[in-house]
Amino acid sequence: MTCLNQPIAIALIGTVGAIVGSVATVAASIANQWFQNRLTKKEDEPRRKLLLEMLNHPNYQWREFDTLSHVIGADEITTKRLLLEVGARASENGKPLWGLVSRNPLSDKQ
Repeated sequence: MTCLNQPIAIALIGTVGAIVGSVATVAASIANQWFQNRLTKKEDEPRRKLLLEMLNHPNYQWREFDTLSHVIGADEITTKRLLLEVGARASENGKPLWGLVSRNPLSDKQ
């Protein structure tokens, strides 16, 4: 190898190494996110089931948010996310009550 080609080869090796390292970092980040989402969904499934059981109970049309959150053992943000995922909505009167949309459709009044 001549003196002129040696710096080019070193630069090429460095560039390829940087590209491979970047791709590996992105792939690891995507894989980590995928595993975290999978774990969260698995953890949330019993909570969703319990929420549906509570919201479908024949004695209750609406449930208090604090009760729902306490029973499933989740914080406010997680509880709201799960309620929306199971097809629930908040009451329209501003009270902290939630019910299934199928049992409590939105009113037609505007």
